[in-house]
Amino acid sequence: MSCWETIADYSLRSIGIGARLLPKEDFTLCQQFTLIGSGMLWNIYFGVLALISGFFFATALAVGKAAKNPLFRKPAEWFIFLFRGSPLFIQFFFAYFLFLSLKQVAPIFAPFTAAWLGALVVLFFNTAAYSGEIFYGALLSIPKGDTEAADAYGLSGWHRFRRVVFPTMMRLAWPAYTNEAIFLFHATTLVYFTGFPAWKQKGDALYYASYFADKTFNPFIPYPILAGYFIILTLIIVSIFGMINRRLNRHLPTERRSKIKFRPNIIR
Repeated sequence: MSCWETIADYSLRSIGIGARLLPKEDFTLCQQFTLIGSGMLWNIYFGVLALISGFFFATALAVGKAAKNPLFRKPAEWFIFLFRGSPLFIQFFFAYFLFLSLKQVAPIFAPFTAAWLGALVVLFFNTAAYSGEIFYGALLSIPKGDTEAADAYGLSGWHRFRRVVFPTMMRLAWPAYTNEAIFLFHATTLVYFTGFPAWKQKGDALYYASYFADKTFNPFIPYPILAGYFIILTLIIVSIFGMINRRLNRHLPTERRSKIKFRPNIIR
């Protein structure tokens, strides 16, 4: 089988398109690059949807945590504490068995036992908690002069938040939020190593890298391939978030614009 035939058969296998069976012997570099790259589709799916949906929830959590009313502040504080204080792996594990138990009571919860929805919910809550704390810190760091200027212009309520508070909060939080986005995409590799099963061997990039490592007894080929894919993905994320960061800071002098710096997180 040529490399082009391998790409045609396995490039979309992780989403159920192409060959049904995985290769069993004579593993080639083309097969490993193709199948691991195919699994990246799931990592991108989990990361993009969790990041977009979690952004709005994180904003609500930050505003809630900064509220004076304890009815808004306390739930936001406990939610952030719960999901930042517990390991993501444990969250996946308990969520799967929670959805499995709810499925026995109400069949409507059946889709949540599949990774495409159940794991996405966990990632959504997790990134919302981390991002909410980042946004909350930025909210507290807004210069007092900005809010006083808004008051002087007669802005209040939603208009004050939309025109002054939210843009400034985003500008201050964006470099740290970029790192959270990178960590989130890296965290998607935990999905199929928890309770959520890979149905019909449709897994993510790490699932296929582990498959080749187990079959060939040589982890020094599939895992560097996996790392290479994530390095490329990280560069794309940094580039996109960098463009947004420049847009957010376009009104500032060049020397005052915040720079995005990647700070590796040893333990999530």
